[in-house]
Amino acid sequence: MTDILDAKATQPLRGGPCFSLKHRIQRVIWNVVWGLFASWTPPPLHRYRVAILRLFGAKVAWSAHVYSSARIWFPPNLTMGEHSCLGPRVNCYSMASITLGKYAVTSQGAHLCTGMHDIEDADFQLSAKPIVLEERAWVAAEAFVGPGVTIHQGAVLGARGVLFKDAEAYGVYVGNPAALVRYRSHPIEITTTTE
Repeated sequence: MTDILDAKATQPLRGGPCFSLKHRIQRVIWNVVWGLFASWTPPPLHRYRVAILRLFGAKVAWSAHVYSSARIWFPPNLTMGEHSCLGPRVNCYSMASITLGKYAVTSQGAHLCTGMHDIEDADFQLSAKPIVLEERAWVAAEAFVGPGVTIHQGAVLGARGVLFKDAEAYGVYVGNPAALVRYRSHPIEITTTTE
């Protein structure tokens, strides 16, 4: 997890920082590089964008698909397995680690949010918890996944669903808050490949 500062000392409600100066400078450099060298690139250049992410500390398989309009908040907190996908306009808000297993998919406009503020704290302390999408998990279009959630193997979060608790393997979740509506009809076989 990234280094989150003590809100009592920095007073973020009064405009103080939540992260160290070093961390903020790293993010500025990252955003400039992504904006200049990746954000405009055509869809087929996935390996090129993966190379840029790896240069900034992300642990991303070469076969992963990362679209140019995806937003990755802090690359060192991103891990992507073989053939996983961050689709167009995905917001990967990686204050804590975000892990996508093999063939895990986040569709267009989805939001993976690891950060939260303590609403009971007068200083509005920021904290972060990791998100995990296991193999073959799917977060559909414009869905929201909250801090600390694991979407187990083969589970689906339907379009515009909002998930704040773990999703069972092969479960299908819809709504806000997302509820389990059924299970996928059969476990999906994982085809193994080597790169």
